[in-house]
Amino acid sequence: MPSVQLSAGPIDYEDTGGDGPVLVLLHGVPMDGRLWRRAMPHLGGFRVIRPTLPLGGHRKPMRPDADLSQQGVANILGDFLDELELHDVTLVLNDWGGGQFLINADRTDRIARLALVACEAFDNYPPKAARPLAVLSKVPPLFTAALQLFRVQGFRQASSGYGGMSVDKDYHLYDDLVHGWFAPALTDKAIRRDFMKFAGGAPGRDELLELAEGQQKFTKPVLVVWAGQDTMMPAEHGPRLAAHYPDARLEIVKDSSTLVPIDQPEQLAGLLRAFVG
Repeated sequence: MPSVQLSAGPIDYEDTGGDGPVLVLLHGVPMDGRLWRRAMPHLGGFRVIRPTLPLGGHRKPMRPDADLSQQGVANILGDFLDELELHDVTLVLNDWGGGQFLINADRTDRIARLALVACEAFDNYPPKAARPLAVLSKVPPLFTAALQLFRVQGFRQASSGYGGMSVDKDYHLYDDLVHGWFAPALTDKAIRRDFMKFAGGAPGRDELLELAEGQQKFTKPVLVVWAGQDTMMPAEHGPRLAAHYPDARLEIVKDSSTLVPIDQPEQLAGLLRAFVG
């Protein structure tokens, strides 16, 4: 897997190459580009780039002084787009919504379109189910102890947490994915340090809402894709986002929870293809 060295540290990524329109597909916490593997067969004709951001599922630690707050990771994403010299990017967020903070940082020159797929928005950083980890991140021994629970399959599959982020119970590999996503933080102290920094790095509610207001200056096309059975992202945030951005439209995907690329990969790919086309 190729990697680029940024000022914050190394970022691994996958790149299909080619001359097609550029899709940059992002992932959630603590995931990686494997989130999109069921959708990839339906995205032929695009140049698809899947970076692994330092959200806890990355395998190469960041520099100890790296800013891994929500806005810090957004700037790492901006540096990644710069390093690859990408243009006319369709930036696709799922679960993690922090890519929207690039708008506040005035770093959207390379972004032509924004797709918000069942992701954090407004004051929902992090979602309710993830807030205990954010609190525990202030006490490293407790954060480390809490992570050990993800070694237990029953805990990983709990409907109030990661088990509720996908409704496709026939997708038997989903639990293997979740187990793999947590493995780096469970086995590597430096990755766990990065994860703790990110988990505790969200602004307070008032600042989040102020930042959200500032994001309305993004006037390029926005596609909002919301999941009909989401357990993490409030149902009202889909219509609210579609009304929030000046040039946005809303699509509701049935029979899906937060991880739409897993639950409805073909339908999501079709929506992205129509959006870019």
